[in-house]
Amino acid sequence: MTVRVPAKLNLQLAVGPPRADGYHDLVTVFHAVSLFDEVTAEPAGRDGVTVTGEGADRVPADQDNLALRAVAALRAVADAGPAGVHITIAKRIPVAAGLAGGSADAAAALVACNELWNAGLSQPELLEVAARVGSDVAFALLGGTAVGRGRGERLTSALAPATQYHWVLAFADGHLATPEVYGALDRLRAEGPPQAVPNLDAALMSALRAGDAGLVGRALSNDLQPAALSLFPRLRKTLAAGLELGALGALVAGSGPTCVFLASSADRALSLAVAMSGAGVCRSVARVTGPAPGAAIVPAAR
Repeated sequence: MTVRVPAKLNLQLAVGPPRADGYHDLVTVFHAVSLFDEVTAEPAGRDGVTVTGEGADRVPADQDNLALRAVAALRAVADAGPAGVHITIAKRIPVAAGLAGGSADAAAALVACNELWNAGLSQPELLEVAARVGSDVAFALLGGTAVGRGRGERLTSALAPATQYHWVLAFADGHLATPEVYGALDRLRAEGPPQAVPNLDAALMSALRAGDAGLVGRALSNDLQPAALSLFPRLRKTLAAGLELGALGALVAGSGPTCVFLASSADRALSLAVAMSGAGVCRSVARVTGPAPGAAIVPAAR
């Protein structure tokens, strides 16, 4: 049973002050894009995981693996018995890049095992399990464009037309750990005024409803970006290069260090990707479109 699952961007990421449980309240606009991992679940004597592809050596292969944690969470509610499952993850979403690749793999494991075990959980029931596994897992199930609140796990679909947006992702030569970036944000904020409760950006939502890429580009925002730049200063040059080369908007993806650029068309995205590759400001680039569908079963080859 194989499931294809997308990477995510945060078109807005507004971060509130730290909570008592160590998390931060968020308001975010998630956007799934056409960069996919494929996750296969097969019956096995005991649970295990194999990872291949982009950054495979940096993915835990024990019970710390988010996909295996998703398997355990589903088993606890699905009455699926003691049967083991082997998860094979073919990665194209870079690891520790701000694109929620681990969360995507967990969502794919939920969909795959729900089918493999004939567990029969509905999407709302899977979303509940996903929210317990990790902050971004539920969105990888849903896909499209959605507003996330809480830790990001409370989702509502963005009521916007399915306009296709053209993005260029610039992958950095290095990684950032999400907890480190949040820690850096808290340190940066400690010297300033008390942090307000985060709010949804009305200008971004209006731009999405209008399907206007230029307005969307101007409204992109990420409260984690200053923290990511403080830990990875070379990203400033990457962001500046993309804007100089004609991107409609630029920001750090999630906790970084991937940088994201919005282009006005497929042709402009191709030109931007070629120019970014030649500018020496990133390890590699990828052109993607969004919104992309959430985790979905890959039909078996006939």
